[in-house]
Amino acid sequence: MAKQNVAEQFVDILVRAGVKRLYGVVGDSLNPVVDAVRRNAAIDWVHVRHEETAAFAAGAEAQITGKLTACAGSCGPGNLHLINGLYDAHRSMAPVLALASHIPSSEIGLGYFQETHPDQLFRECSHYSELISNPKQMPRLLQTAIQHAVGQSGVSVVSLPGDIADQPAPDKAAETALVTSRPTVRPGDAEIDKLVRMIDEAEKITLFCGSGTAGAHAEVMEFAEKVKSPVGHALRGKEWIQYDNPYDVGMSGLLGYGAAYEATHECDLLILLGTDFPYNAFLPDDVKIAQIDVRPEHLGRRSKLDLAVWGDVKETLPCLTPRVRPKQNRRFLDRMLKKHADALEGVVKAYTRKVDKHVPIHPEYVASVLDELADEDAVFTVDTGMCNVWAARYITPNGRRRVIGSFSHGSMANALPMAIGAQFTDRGRQVVSMSGDGGFSMLMGDFLTLVQYGLPVKVVLFNNSSLGMVELEMLVAGLPSYGTTNKNPDFAAVARACGAHGVRVEKPKDLAGALKSAFKHKGPALVDVVTDPNALSIPPKISAEMVTGFALSASKIVLDGGVGRMLQMARSNLRNMPRP
Repeated sequence: MAKQNVAEQFVDILVRAGVKRLYGVVGDSLNPVVDAVRRNAAIDWVHVRHEETAAFAAGAEAQITGKLTACAGSCGPGNLHLINGLYDAHRSMAPVLALASHIPSSEIGLGYFQETHPDQLFRECSHYSELISNPKQMPRLLQTAIQHAVGQSGVSVVSLPGDIADQPAPDKAAETALVTSRPTVRPGDAEIDKLVRMIDEAEKITLFCGSGTAGAHAEVMEFAEKVKSPVGHALRGKEWIQYDNPYDVGMSGLLGYGAAYEATHECDLLILLGTDFPYNAFLPDDVKIAQIDVRPEHLGRRSKLDLAVWGDVKETLPCLTPRVRPKQNRRFLDRMLKKHADALEGVVKAYTRKVDKHVPIHPEYVASVLDELADEDAVFTVDTGMCNVWAARYITPNGRRRVIGSFSHGSMANALPMAIGAQFTDRGRQVVSMSGDGGFSMLMGDFLTLVQYGLPVKVVLFNNSSLGMVELEMLVAGLPSYGTTNKNPDFAAVARACGAHGVRVEKPKDLAGALKSAFKHKGPALVDVVTDPNALSIPPKISAEMVTGFALSASKIVLDGGVGRMLQMARSNLRNMPRP
């Protein structure tokens, strides 16, 4: 039996860690690893057209599955292209292992062709970034990298020179056990005791939820019922907490809607559940705040806390709920529910005025029809910019749908690459890329990846021929828009030229039929919808302080265009209020 080389050993360890795919672009320094993948039936090489796509795809797959994923780039420029997608994965707490192949080990530090120092370059967007300079390092170093990525929920980077990857692996390398899942964390009794006292002493409590409430919907609802608390959420908490929620008061932030802002500012005690909501201008500074989070470094970095509780939301609430005294007074909760419904009633009027006849098409109308026609377990990947607005307000969560975007890193061009990673996890599940024309055209080359692998991703292109959010930023700053206009092709024709299904929609009456035909098509499809570039919106609460320095300051004029089925949910919650 031939002796393994380092690359083969590297791939074997990835397989043992549960990695199914390695996304990347081949290159000379990567050749030993790519060849090892070719000869290993348990893992596939996914050839994308740009390494940034590889990192975004790996990050999306990790968010869908919760398991370790991997991507790779060749030396110098190749692995440098990974960096934006790795930043996004790291900030989204997605466990991703990145292989940055390197120049020949004997040439490092001598200004060799394509030389960079990847072990240094990736340190800011990873928990672990190290160079393998000797074959004997590899098994333990890769194991350590995997355990950092899984254990700390983020990125690890391994830099591997091509010549070392081709060398014989060390004899009798220890096959140590790998950590492939995270433990749960329960707070100490002292912290639970303090939180119980704070809750019992408060009259008006509000819960504000983030992605850390994933898998804890029932626990949050039980707790909210016991303390009669309105429940608001951040964008990353929407998919986990908004559905089947009789206490829902909407979302806060510059993309916000409803009464979440009022609920967080008019309470006696605000409890932050699993959220690292970054916009402290939207958080109160004159109420008591407690925060529960599994990441201790997140505690108190957005607002001054009266109590910090280190623990998983799903583990903490069952310790807490039985111990707090049930509250009987619903006045605060009912008042916030009424404010929420009234706020949504106010904005829905503009959306309902002849929107099905408006040309260019209202993007709100596109999002609303998409929400109605998409599968109940669809995965939506969302471009940064105005697509964030439409997804936040129109895509209805139900506990089975997923909504993924660059919500923490805020990168353009993320939706299509993320759709690739999401679709590879399950070819039978509907994956919809909500793309803006600016983001789509930035990494449009990887539409060819959909065609090459026959991935049935449906790209719904909100084509307003502009960088809409940037135009709004300029307007907020009192500047004329400049450099924001896109001269676009017929994207549907481009899709057809690539070998995919493509249809262009310019009239509202054609929209539903176009979406239905795309969804029925068995392969990749693109629906190019020409939308109104002047469709903007206004959040419920806004100030100059909130706008300053925020990349999405555009939302100062965001949302006069409705909120989709959320109004129905709010009305239902009002109807379900207990009557005296």
